Amino acid sequence: MTAAVVAAMTQMAAGVAPSAAIVLPLLSAIVFVGVSEHVFPFRRSWNRARGDVGVDLAFGFTDSIVERVIQIVLAPAAVAIGGWLSGHVQTWLWPTPWPLLIQLLIALVFAEFFKYWGHRFMHEWDGLWRFHAVHHSVPRLYWLNASRFHPVDIGIDTALGVLPLVAIGCTEEVIALFILVSAVHGIFQHCNLDIRLGPLNLFFSMAELHRWHHSRTVAEANHNYGNNLIIWDLVFGTYFLPRDRTPPEDIGLADLPNFPTTFIGQLLAPIRWKKIRGR
Repeated sequence: MTAAVVAAMTQMAAGVAPSAAIVLPLLSAIVFVGVSEHVFPFRRSWNRARGDVGVDLAFGFTDSIVERVIQIVLAPAAVAIGGWLSGHVQTWLWPTPWPLLIQLLIALVFAEFFKYWGHRFMHEWDGLWRFHAVHHSVPRLYWLNASRFHPVDIGIDTALGVLPLVAIGCTEEVIALFILVSAVHGIFQHCNLDIRLGPLNLFFSMAELHRWHHSRTVAEANHNYGNNLIIWDLVFGTYFLPRDRTPPEDIGLADLPNFPTTFIGQLLAPIRWKKIRGR
């Protein structure tokens, strides 16, 4: 992740547009994690495809479109809100003169608050869980799971992350780095890699924590809502990392054994929710 951020900052310093500067670092991170999973796997069984790769790829394609549309369509509204806020509080809302890395850290902490509560409501309100259940339907964890989200789900998450930053005047460079960190972190968060963070598990919301979030046991799964950082889970009491056992190998939706497994079936799942739950 550090290498990806440094590479993107180097390209931006050389005059490359922020949106273009993050592409190669992200692709490099995907290759690195994808290969590493087969060298240092957390569970070898999770490296075997289960008819899920095509579905994950399809969701990855649609999600990238949704994320871009959200950024283009709603960003002007966020800018207008930011201008109104700035005019009323009579001060700059964003510390633009500060070092770029410090701005990135502030952006991560600030945006994570909104993403945390959005994710938590996805689990606690059935009206949103019917969309988020798509993500929890995965039969194993590997890097491409980071892309399996219903378009409504990813649309809400993207809006909650990027739009507050735009509204308070965050620069294009910082937003690009925020998107890069979120994408790379998402890959690490779902990877089948024997990664151990030690004390950094109190900062990042990576694989060791997120594997519990995908547990079939609801009492375990309804924890570790952080998308990038785990700090708001610590603040609001939803941090979960037991030391007496390992995360479950069998994951998924225990109460929805007949949840559809195809791309189209999962797209339509929220509409057919009562029927799916009935079965």
